[in-house]
Amino acid sequence: MTDYRLVIDGTSVTTPETFAVANPSTGGEAGRAPNGDAATLEAAVAAAKRAFPAWSAQDDATLREACEAVAAKLREHAEELSRILTLEQGKPLNGLGSRWELGGAAAWADHTASLSLPMETLQDTNEGRVELYRKPLGVVGSITPWNFPVMIAVWHVLPALRTGNTVVIKPSPYTPLATLRMVEILNEVLPAGVLNSVSGDDREFNIGAAMSAHPDIAKIVFTGSTVTGRHVMRSAADTLKRLTLELGGNDAGIVLPDADPAKIAEGLFWGAFLNNGQTCAAMKRLYVHDSIHDAVCDALVAYAAKIPVGDGLDEASVLGPVQNRMQHDKLSRLVADAAGRGEVLLGGAPGEGLFFPPTIIAGLTNGHALVDQEQFGPALPVIRYTDVEEAIAAANDSPNGLGGSVWSSDIEAARAVAKRMECGSVWINKHGAIQPNAPFGGVKQSGLGVEFAEDGLREYTSAQVVFS
Repeated sequence: MTDYRLVIDGTSVTTPETFAVANPSTGGEAGRAPNGDAATLEAAVAAAKRAFPAWSAQDDATLREACEAVAAKLREHAEELSRILTLEQGKPLNGLGSRWELGGAAAWADHTASLSLPMETLQDTNEGRVELYRKPLGVVGSITPWNFPVMIAVWHVLPALRTGNTVVIKPSPYTPLATLRMVEILNEVLPAGVLNSVSGDDREFNIGAAMSAHPDIAKIVFTGSTVTGRHVMRSAADTLKRLTLELGGNDAGIVLPDADPAKIAEGLFWGAFLNNGQTCAAMKRLYVHDSIHDAVCDALVAYAAKIPVGDGLDEASVLGPVQNRMQHDKLSRLVADAAGRGEVLLGGAPGEGLFFPPTIIAGLTNGHALVDQEQFGPALPVIRYTDVEEAIAAANDSPNGLGGSVWSSDIEAARAVAKRMECGSVWINKHGAIQPNAPFGGVKQSGLGVEFAEDGLREYTSAQVVFS
């Protein structure tokens, strides 16, 4: 069993107490994490604050090179981090699992390193010159979730570093280990205090809430549930700190009547079941035209039934367990309710421990809990519709608006429907395929601000206009 450490001001730090991190595949321990307190957080924030003046004064080329070095470290330690990630999160090493996540994290780091926000000349006339500069904010607090611990940490940390900010990162108590180890590794190529880590079980002292209220943290970037996002906003109000919030989603997919069920089945499956459905921008509900409803269900069930589910360390596993008991129990309640109201086409009952088989349920409508609530697990309701207007209205009938998709053989028809969907990202004939060169964020209660590309980079800066 491995005990993990924090990094504060470039130094490995232990805490008097630690807490166990469970392996969701076996129920045993994946490792033990430091249980930080208020003093731990204060030390981390103070270190980041001290490091900020020198780090923010670095020129663009130096910041780029540092981020490139971070990407190289991620690639160098990819297999080590993948195994830690599988132990604590449950996702398989293979396929679209831990190794895929580490590959994506390095690719995102590479792309973010290549971005820049140069000075813009807004005016240069006889009346005067006006220049726009983007300046770093200060200490950025990063609060990450348990579904993609390393990937999302990179999404938070790299744009902060690239723009000259310093960082204090707090991972989920369910999956802190790979993040803590990653911060240790990255400190081999970063100056002391630029990237600091804190962790805790949040039972006696809620580190995330304290970060959101901390006067020396200039910005919070948070990925997680809408409920927690509201708490972050409230805590941040007194200091008026900047916020980027990527919150819950209940993404809808709409299958138009001209779609080919056999051709779209694989894409539908991975759109819904990537990371065992534990993905903010996964497809959570699927609206299928009456004329092809049964054929789509048959093709989807046939594909899903062949997917091996098991311990993530088994190279044959394609999907793993639900990550934690709380989420497993919520999923079980939603599926049990749906099974009594619709038709279970596949799965429908929990397996051993935290395992839950891919589940597909037809015969539901808006108003049923599995359709209206974000299940965040391997269960997909399929809803029959007869009119496209009806499907669009049902898809938009949600307080969330993260992502959506349209499935059709006619790209222009699909694009016309896509433009009417109330969500931050819409995909055609795929779902959830985010890219580092395209802004990503939600509307309605799915978030505030965007991540990725130059638009995401700007979220870590303030604008300063110089008139001369």
